[in-house]
Amino acid sequence: MNSASRPVRDVTGMNLKLSSCTLAVHDLDEALGFYLDVLGFEVRDDVESEGMRRVSVGPPPQPDVQILLESPGMDPGVPPADRQAIEGLMAKGLLGRLVFVTDDCDAAFAHIEAAGAEVMQEPIDQPDGVRDCAFLDPSGNMLRFTRPRQAALTHTARDRRAP
Repeated sequence: MNSASRPVRDVTGMNLKLSSCTLAVHDLDEALGFYLDVLGFEVRDDVESEGMRRVSVGPPPQPDVQILLESPGMDPGVPPADRQAIEGLMAKGLLGRLVFVTDDCDAAFAHIEAAGAEVMQEPIDQPDGVRDCAFLDPSGNMLRFTRPRQAALTHTARDRRAP
């Protein structure tokens, strides 16, 4: 898959605080399309060995952030019973969860929803003052977008001072 041919779209206000993570995906090409086309990530590494392919992606302005996408059933060392258990977790959206920090949760939500991602939670203000929203990637991994904790605390303190 050639990432150079994909239009790169940036998620407005995204300021990630993740260093690395591995996500199991059903269909590597479909997942790769989501992370490149919807989130505007770039391919960092694409390795195939012994019939198994792993692709590392991340946001262009943050080279230290890497998300490794791989199909769990491709590893010849995984017993069939474990593969079935992994597929069951993936089907329920319980296998992976990423939390991204963004300065503008509503803009990130509008951009990702417009791209057709499955909405798990529309933007809401949590009891602790943090505004967040959530989506599922094509493999059922949850992606939560949340306002930075400091910004939320500052905003909440300002609201308390308002007449």
